[in-house]
Amino acid sequence: MPKITVLPHEKVCPEGAIVEIEPGANLCRSLLDHGINIEHACDLSGACTTCHVIVSKGFENLQEIGDIEADLLDRAWGLSPESRLCCQVNIQDQSLEIEIPKYTVNYVSEKKK
Repeated sequence: MPKITVLPHEKVCPEGAIVEIEPGANLCRSLLDHGINIEHACDLSGACTTCHVIVSKGFENLQEIGDIEADLLDRAWGLSPESRLCCQVNIQDQSLEIEIPKYTVNYVSEKKK
């Protein structure tokens, strides 16, 4: 199974984490299922940028980015060439390393337990 390495993030995942995820699983849903409470204000519908991540290792193994996701990413804080909305990423067979940016454009945190 692919492993997702989440680099430490002050609020979301202070210690960092390594989680195993089934191939084909949605990245955002899988992070939430493993207790990594990444922002997701649009409830994974791909309508905001709060689940923005930077894929520091394994980016080349992801499915191609769609036009709508690319347009939305233009509004994300800390955009990089390896940015993705994790609600739009389905895990392939390869492992990834991701960084959660320090800030989001979400004005109100909607932590779901």
